[in-house]
Amino acid sequence: MTKALDGIRVLDMTHVQSGPSATQLLAWLGADVVKLEAPTGDITRRQLRDLPDVDSLYFTMLNCNKRSITLNTKTERGKEILTELIRRSDVMVENFGPGAVDRMGFTWDRIREINPRIVYASIKGFGEGPYTGFKAYEVVAQAMGGSMSTTGFEDGPPLATGAQIGDSGTGVHAVAGILAALYQRERSGRGQRVNVAMQHAVLNLCRVKLRDQQRLAHGPLAEYPNEDFGDEVPRSGNASGGGQPGWAVKCAPGGPNDYVYVIVQPVGWKPLSELIGRPELADDPEWATPQVRLPKLGKMFQLIEEWSSALPKWEVLERLNAHDIPCGPILSTKEIIEDESLAANEMVVRVPHPERGEFLTVGSPLKLSDSPVEVTGSPLLGEHNEEVYVGELGLADEELRLLKSNGVI
Repeated sequence: MTKALDGIRVLDMTHVQSGPSATQLLAWLGADVVKLEAPTGDITRRQLRDLPDVDSLYFTMLNCNKRSITLNTKTERGKEILTELIRRSDVMVENFGPGAVDRMGFTWDRIREINPRIVYASIKGFGEGPYTGFKAYEVVAQAMGGSMSTTGFEDGPPLATGAQIGDSGTGVHAVAGILAALYQRERSGRGQRVNVAMQHAVLNLCRVKLRDQQRLAHGPLAEYPNEDFGDEVPRSGNASGGGQPGWAVKCAPGGPNDYVYVIVQPVGWKPLSELIGRPELADDPEWATPQVRLPKLGKMFQLIEEWSSALPKWEVLERLNAHDIPCGPILSTKEIIEDESLAANEMVVRVPHPERGEFLTVGSPLKLSDSPVEVTGSPLLGEHNEEVYVGELGLADEELRLLKSNGVI
């Protein structure tokens, strides 16, 4: 069966996480992703190793389904080869520091001169302006995109989220831009520039907090459990802040992840009040409607927690779901790895690797009926040099040996 992006060649000049997460999604959609690395390799091959002298999980889990070639783009011959790679590619993706590719001699004007149909995507930390030259990291993007100021509890410091919304979240945004540009190319015949900033991607994911910042102008936010409101959206713990209040309630035996997140819809209040042993609250005018419960959210979830804390989270989940009350257990990373449904949905998959053996990784969240994904292992450094340089670019075997001895590949 053909894949959605069969026939699309991606020149992957990315490293670390934001770029590789994007190009891995493209590979899962069927693109031929050729990862171009310096002869020393992507730095994450060596970072956070759990086994000596093999590619780290950091690298393998972000670079499945790709091919790897090495090239020193600082050499003249390296620049000539890069030119030919650009000419043969549909998409080029990079996440170097601002201006790095331009300094190689490959400005956007030069790239589209080489290949007018190419989609050239760049991931940077920030857009044009005073932050352009800042070094960008995952949590820096969270800090400057609105996430950290609104994450945590009211009396505590700003907190980073464990979800990599600055890196992988930006990668997903980059994929959307690339696919849109490829679609437009079908009509225009031209490629185009795609720019995605990590700060901007985080901000897009935090849009509801900007919604609430504007609502503050008209008074306190009733859906938040906070007692005091200033002129900016406060940190509100585990509150959803949406139209239906939610909170994580403790369960037995009281471990760090023995919690269930419960959302209280208007229709769910009566069965919930019965479950927690307080059926009289269903008709009590002090509790019966969402409007009167809003000022007492803390007390409401305290009552629910008095019930839930005596039961294991899976039993709490079963009882709540029996009454169609929206809820979900807090799953630890260990529980996620062992979750049979995630394995059955190919979201947690085991992949062979020639040096480290089998490793576990996250599968594709994009499920297309006519473009199934088989996750294959990440490439070894330069594994496809001969395949690409000799088999596809037509270099002679002798030149390949010279390129290697001269440090070009």
